[in-house]
Amino acid sequence: MTGNESARRHTRDDVAETALRILDDYGLPDLTMRRLAAALDVQASALYWHFPNKQTLLAELADRIVGRAAVPAAGAGMDWPDRVRAEAAALRDALLAYRDGAEVVASTAALGLGGAPAQQRLEAAVRSGGFDDETAARAATALLHFVLGHVSHEQQRMQFDSIGVLATGEAADPLDETDSAAAFAFGVDLLVGGLQRLRDASAPTPADRPEEISRSRT
Repeated sequence: MTGNESARRHTRDDVAETALRILDDYGLPDLTMRRLAAALDVQASALYWHFPNKQTLLAELADRIVGRAAVPAAGAGMDWPDRVRAEAAALRDALLAYRDGAEVVASTAALGLGGAPAQQRLEAAVRSGGFDDETAARAATALLHFVLGHVSHEQQRMQFDSIGVLATGEAADPLDETDSAAAFAFGVDLLVGGLQRLRDASAPTPADRPEEISRSRT
């Protein structure tokens, strides 16, 4: 069987979904093209019919992980701070759903190859508060870095805990004694609070409004 014939036995979706299963079962270090090919019962060279290299495969996985984040129901009662919080929480849940999910998204985002949907969703949430595009982009980047860093830390500690190598006693990480979801929400609140202060500081005062200036001169 030729490489092309082997490749056609599986679709691009087959390859990506199998890779996600391997990621979840073995972790990112053990997600190799050889292991993936064996799971699909094809030659490793057949995988390059769908993905030219491993990094493009990881970019696809990153977009799939992020793409499965729940879309918050932006009802009439949800203001922009709550929308930002909801998007951040949804992204955290999506990353935690896959072993090493945060590392996959962070590494591909750093190379500009994947994870863009996460940035775009956070930007849209911030922009709904009336912020300009530049501020929304910078705020979304800061939020994304926080989410990826926090979840990466959570996932590392879960792995260390599973093999019994976590520290104990006074030197242990504070997150051992604190609910991770609450700690995550606290961090997001700090960033949202900063945005609220920025928004309030840039809002025009009554004296700055044209109609107020006009009245003061009459």
